[in-house]
Amino acid sequence: MLSPGPLSATDSVRAEFVSDRPLDVLLSMSPLRRGRTDPTYERDVSGSVWRTSRFETGPVTYRLTQTSRHSVAATAWGPGASEFLESLPALVGADDDASEFAPEHPTLKEAHRLFPHLRLGRTGRVMEALVPAILEQRVHGLSAFASWRKLVTKFGDRAPGPTPKPMFVSPTPDVWRRIPSWEYHLANVDPARSKTIVRCAQVANRLEQASSMSPEDAMKRLRAVPGVGIWTAAEVAQRAFGDPDALSVGDYHLSAVVGWSLLGRPIDDAEMIEYMKPIAPHRHRAVRLLAASGKAIKPKFGPRTPLVDHTWH
Repeated sequence: MLSPGPLSATDSVRAEFVSDRPLDVLLSMSPLRRGRTDPTYERDVSGSVWRTSRFETGPVTYRLTQTSRHSVAATAWGPGASEFLESLPALVGADDDASEFAPEHPTLKEAHRLFPHLRLGRTGRVMEALVPAILEQRVHGLSAFASWRKLVTKFGDRAPGPTPKPMFVSPTPDVWRRIPSWEYHLANVDPARSKTIVRCAQVANRLEQASSMSPEDAMKRLRAVPGVGIWTAAEVAQRAFGDPDALSVGDYHLSAVVGWSLLGRPIDDAEMIEYMKPIAPHRHRAVRLLAASGKAIKPKFGPRTPLVDHTWH
């Protein structure tokens, strides 16, 4: 990896990571995208992934291009570029170990056979995973994605370097903490979620430390903040920590999808937890494999999460 001095918004650094195991950059990166209009994520016509992030050394824009089954080329712009390059192997799943994952269910076996190269990446950045997860609490995904776009484009920083579309870096914790309540309201974020974001921003340094903790301690640290429950903490653990066992308990659809896909009937969260115990510590991996392989069965009936406009309240 390259380690030059401080970089400006227009300076770039490049590096290539070569893995001893096959990679799939798009699969590893896709969970980081928050809807098609995410101002921090883009995929260009060549298939490269562009994304922004914020490191201790500053904001960064990076472009990832898969150059072979085992390699990825990265170009990064901005003050945080050098620090980003140090995180590149973990981001594309170099730390992920599925060697002991041996599912017995035929559907999971087939999904694993089709996608043995699924690698769970980790960003190591807690707040950039935590804020959108809070926005997605108890609301339709489309509403949460719109709120994320509005807040990041209004209060974030313009992305450094050239980008295929106007892109932004998510705000600093201090900015999240200082956004007025009416601005959250205009972005269709109710007081319960906005207050949770503010509380997290107030202890952002302690939350970022969770990326170097054990999975159990990291989850405890996240859930110590009022408003951050088991679902939100799991969503963060999946992206920031690359936790292969972080099951999104409390998700509006997940238990039904797992039930229909593996048992042929809907189940609730309690049944899902019990049924997936033998798969631990790879329960999240199993869910990702179902989705990636197209074997996740989604019921076409039942109520949908309602679209709620909080700006009228």
